[in-house]
Amino acid sequence: MRISTKGRYGLTIMIELAKQFGEGPVPLRQIASDNDLSEAYLEQLVSPLRNSGLVKSVRGAHGGYMLSKPPHLISAGDVIRVLEGPIQPVEGIENEAPPQRELWLRIRDAVKTVLDTTTIEDLAKFSDTSSDDGYMYYI
Repeated sequence: MRISTKGRYGLTIMIELAKQFGEGPVPLRQIASDNDLSEAYLEQLVSPLRNSGLVKSVRGAHGGYMLSKPPHLISAGDVIRVLEGPIQPVEGIENEAPPQRELWLRIRDAVKTVLDTTTIEDLAKFSDTSSDDGYMYYI
């Protein structure tokens, strides 16, 4: 399964909104600027997120977007399904031979599990704690 820029940037929007959850609406211009993304493209992505009920918009001078529910109640899978459609690694698996069909179903289920058990809050709170301590490794 390949996640396009729609899914990747959609997750970026949702993560940024989660980081500022409870602080009021966030303008897309700010998200675009902070992440070096096209504001026009983000506007295209936020519409299906709003239509699906994941975000809500606030009009006016201090308007923008905010999550419609707490970030721990929104999964990465919710966002990906809205922007990318159903999660399936292969088209037409019903026509595959049983061994291959079983493999594709297991891959699909594993991907669904990861996406559905990872919340937007998890992603917003993520910090890369790995450090190389300045060591150089040679092979």
